[in-house]
Amino acid sequence: MEQVGTPRQEHWPHPPVTAHRRDATEEESRRANGPDWDRYADEYQATHGDFLGDVGFVWGPEGLTEAEAGVLGPLADRDVLELGSGAGQCSRWIRSQGGRAYGLDLSHRQLQHSLRIDDLTGIAVPSVRGTATELPFADRSFDVVFCAFGALQFVADIEQAVAETARVLRPGGRFAFSITHPTRWMFPDDPTEEGLTATQSYWDRTPYVEVDDETDAVAYVEHHRTLGDWVAILAGAGFRLTTLLEPEWPEDHERLWGGWSAVRGRLTPGTAIFGLDLAL
Repeated sequence: MEQVGTPRQEHWPHPPVTAHRRDATEEESRRANGPDWDRYADEYQATHGDFLGDVGFVWGPEGLTEAEAGVLGPLADRDVLELGSGAGQCSRWIRSQGGRAYGLDLSHRQLQHSLRIDDLTGIAVPSVRGTATELPFADRSFDVVFCAFGALQFVADIEQAVAETARVLRPGGRFAFSITHPTRWMFPDDPTEEGLTATQSYWDRTPYVEVDDETDAVAYVEHHRTLGDWVAILAGAGFRLTTLLEPEWPEDHERLWGGWSAVRGRLTPGTAIFGLDLAL
């Protein structure tokens, strides 16, 4: 996370922005983050595509795979929904394991990349453009719903998104997701040693908002919840927490990804992975 009040220029075609800490509604967040991912999609896939794999399931920048973690449970002959599916890499891997995976993403450009990789691999992931707070699926449609760094941090109405997940899951269904570890909220988005000093409160839930310097339009929004917040929200929707993983940074892993790096990752967790079952 950037220091508030500091202008920055992203690597992808992005207008100069200034970071703020202020409230942001669901509509405002959605209106900013969809176009932001459309701008970023090409560079994201070019930069991280090999690491993710066209048919691969990686939970986060540390490189932990679902094949290693087994958070989702059995997948063969299961109906699976991926929230924030991007180019469909995770869902494509699930289909390779015998599951019926479907994707949902807010970014049109990311879904175009999904179609491209469908053609390249011969493993098609049926996908729709939409938001986690208004899932376009019938009640009890899926056995598993998951999100690998794809959506939940960008949602303001998180209780609604979790309720929607519970609605489309069958009783006893599995919900799993990965997010930036909540403790990362305390630190600037700097992967060097200078970024290891806590600069803001873990308990400050005020959203991180980037505003276009030229138009004053909101260009990006990210929302923070503490670990306790997540447990309360999930339990309130009828979920039982069974898994909480905090992957360690592998010794031989030198990849740099935004604020993630070996320097930071060997001292403090960068990713949290939740696994839950819906009440019968």
